[in-house]
Amino acid sequence: MGKYRNLWFTLIGVLIVTFSLLGYYGAEVYRTAPPIPEKITTAGGEVLFTHESILDGQTAWQSVGGMQLGSIWGHGAYQAPDWTADWLHRELLNWLDVVAERKHGKPFADLDAAAQAVLRDRMKTEYRTNTYHPETGEATVSTERADAIARTALYYDQLFSDAPALHTTREHFAMKENTLPSAERRTQMMGFFFWTAWAAATERPGTTATYTNNWPHEPLVGNKPTAENMVWSVMSVVVMMAGVGFLVWAWAFLRKHDEVEPTPPQHDPLSRVPLTPSQRALGKYLFLIVALFCFQVLLGGFTAHYTVEGQQFYGINVSQWFPYSLVRTWHIQSALFWIATGFLAAGLFLAPLINGGKDPAHQKLGVDILFWALVVVVVGSFVGNYLAIAQIMPPEWNFWLGHQGYEYVDLGRLWQIGKFTGIAFWLVLMLRGIVPALRTPGGDKNLLALLTASVIAIGLFYGAGFFYGERTHLSVMEYWRWWVVHLWVEGFFEVFATTALAFIFSTLGLVSYRMATAASLASASLFMLGGVPGTFHHLYFAGTTTPVMAVGAAFSALEVVPLVVLGHEAWEHWRLQHRAPWMANLRWPLMFFVAVAFWNMLGAGVFGFMINPPISLYYVQGLNTTPVHAHAALFGVYGFLALGFTLLVLRYIRPQLVFSQRLMKVGFWSLNAGLVLMIATSLLPIALFQFHASVSEGLWYARSEAFMQQPFIVTLRWVRTVGDVVFIVGALSVAWQVVSGLFGSRAPATPGANYLASARP
Repeated sequence: MGKYRNLWFTLIGVLIVTFSLLGYYGAEVYRTAPPIPEKITTAGGEVLFTHESILDGQTAWQSVGGMQLGSIWGHGAYQAPDWTADWLHRELLNWLDVVAERKHGKPFADLDAAAQAVLRDRMKTEYRTNTYHPETGEATVSTERADAIARTALYYDQLFSDAPALHTTREHFAMKENTLPSAERRTQMMGFFFWTAWAAATERPGTTATYTNNWPHEPLVGNKPTAENMVWSVMSVVVMMAGVGFLVWAWAFLRKHDEVEPTPPQHDPLSRVPLTPSQRALGKYLFLIVALFCFQVLLGGFTAHYTVEGQQFYGINVSQWFPYSLVRTWHIQSALFWIATGFLAAGLFLAPLINGGKDPAHQKLGVDILFWALVVVVVGSFVGNYLAIAQIMPPEWNFWLGHQGYEYVDLGRLWQIGKFTGIAFWLVLMLRGIVPALRTPGGDKNLLALLTASVIAIGLFYGAGFFYGERTHLSVMEYWRWWVVHLWVEGFFEVFATTALAFIFSTLGLVSYRMATAASLASASLFMLGGVPGTFHHLYFAGTTTPVMAVGAAFSALEVVPLVVLGHEAWEHWRLQHRAPWMANLRWPLMFFVAVAFWNMLGAGVFGFMINPPISLYYVQGLNTTPVHAHAALFGVYGFLALGFTLLVLRYIRPQLVFSQRLMKVGFWSLNAGLVLMIATSLLPIALFQFHASVSEGLWYARSEAFMQQPFIVTLRWVRTVGDVVFIVGALSVAWQVVSGLFGSRAPATPGANYLASARP
């Protein structure tokens, strides 16, 4: 540890505290998850649903795309309704009509105001009263509610079939005809939808809030923000302000201002190190990256168009073969595949450099095997997705080979195992280059040790996705799913990226090794402090209790803190291109790293905090505010970073390559402009209108057919086409630069001295 002892102890302390919180309150998620009753019966003893039938319904929902077709508890796609909020609202309206007809002989709408008020109050009491008995595992509902459930289920049975009466509604929801052909499985799925709504309306024992902390906003049943929601929302803002203030103070008074910048070498050090066979083999990785990137971008435009023509693409009915739920699945999965491959390629490029400029034995063979394993997983998972959503695959195979139904981890479990095996194999390939360097006596190896730790974390933490199964309770599944989506991607990939860039820039002689090490350790502590327990901000309304909300709100606010200095980071990256004449060859990779800093600040910082406080997320969870944050953060940060790594690796494995200024200018600025246009002209305006609708009427209305098919909302969705086209032009330009660079001149690398072996501190 040496002179970095305090920074290491700080990082280790942060990890111990934050993972202790994540584990302790994770056990709370298991303990307090909403019960799935053994039986749900009427007062007369008629069994409506059972524990097993509800779980059967969960698996049926997974098979049609799960979170890629509408959402549950606010998590999922945004074109179709949130099934929890929609079912609850429809059931409440049906209950009012059932009781009004029995008591007054006419529909609820025909009653006078006084009679309506009496029924609303009675309904609120009935729905919020918890009739679940832990001793017997049974819950009861009134006969009136049973009739309301039956009426609601009939609507959903028609919606998920090919009933002509709801054809237009299916178009508006971007659902294909006969989404779930089996009548038996449709009935089971209705039970699952009912249970999620039951948990959202039933008060948790000993509290005045429902199992989902009164989410969704539903005035008919008295769902409104809790007092704890308001308190911890205010506290999250206070914590954020305190964190920013402390960071500014530390930046001003603790940072070393007298650090002398190193004198850059006269020649690019990496260009004077002969390429190894494993590095030369990385060309196919770069091709796969841009191929999946283009596929993902084109699918993004296709998916967005489905929000306008729900079953057609400019008049061509394609939904029966490639429905919205499928292309959205592929859109998200291909993004994760190409971004992850970009990080893997960057690591594999660094491994021989760390090993003194030479390959470990059979490293190229390992790189080749890993590549083809990735191809198999990509193709296999995509085919499985198709067969599942087309309802061709047998139901019992769906979870393992088809579609898990959970956003970002949609691929079947077998393909998920394959992906984890590939990442673990990558970890082995990386360690074969890193461990010998760590064992070499002498020199400062602190930065390398941090890089090693981040590599190990990336290799292993994806395995958190195996802690839930096909029939795992939804709350428990969400806990582990966000370990993958938030902690693995937003946490450890961030640390790896920061450390890898620091290692590269210090190796190039552009920044001092000491400053690179200190900055990476400090950044890792800041990322982990907010990022690890901040995982809970995704679980405010997923059947968890107030402590989870408190921890998530307080610590997720700290995620914004390190982003405050990203303007300076962007400036530092920009300035590097002027440090030495040969840096002109690296201008475009650096420009992509500059974009990462900008979008980290805007997408992860501004748009992230916009939805993080509990009071904000209460109203906007499941609205277009989430894709605003997701597009700006996932592509803006990790996408630009993966493309930057791709261009950097390309520059060195094709030493004679000169980037086309025209292609790169069009590519870089079109990607940025397209992303801005997508957000500013479509996603964000729609999100703000939905926000108002959610606050004034309820979440059900903000996601309803009536609201989303208003002419001005439809126009805003059409307008997104402009941003999509600009973005596609940028993607194709960057892809063509990579492809032409790979298959153009292949002059051998300039031989030279092993600079790295002699220059390592």
